[in-house]
Amino acid sequence: MNHSEHSLKSFVVLSRAYRSINDLANKHITTFQLNPTEFAVLELLYHKGDQPLQQIGGKILLASGSITYVVDKLEQKGYLARKACDKDRRVTYAHITEEGKKLMEEIFPSHQEKIDDIFSVLSEDEKAQLIQLLKKAGYNAKELS
Repeated sequence: MNHSEHSLKSFVVLSRAYRSINDLANKHITTFQLNPTEFAVLELLYHKGDQPLQQIGGKILLASGSITYVVDKLEQKGYLARKACDKDRRVTYAHITEEGKKLMEEIFPSHQEKIDDIFSVLSEDEKAQLIQLLKKAGYNAKELS
């Protein structure tokens, strides 16, 4: 294979692997009566604390227009609440509720176990190398854009 063929093959393999891994993780998430986006928002709030609504989309790779809908759904389920910022009334935070924390404490270990199962075919060194290589390609793509 020449340089261009290797690049194209890398892209195709990465895309297919991502789709397979993501599909399996999402299938697991839906067993908890959450869609993958709802889970991503709750996971962000659970691990990182309150977040301004305007910044959530960028942190979980979601179009900003969809954030309001997802936050509304999670609020209806009692898993998060909106909180006005004390310093700037234009900013609203998403805050995980006790019920949301309880849910994440219940389901996150199982989610993490599923991810561990998916990557169990790789050694710790291979995982570290994979992370390094994907970051390298990702940062390069960012610079090129």
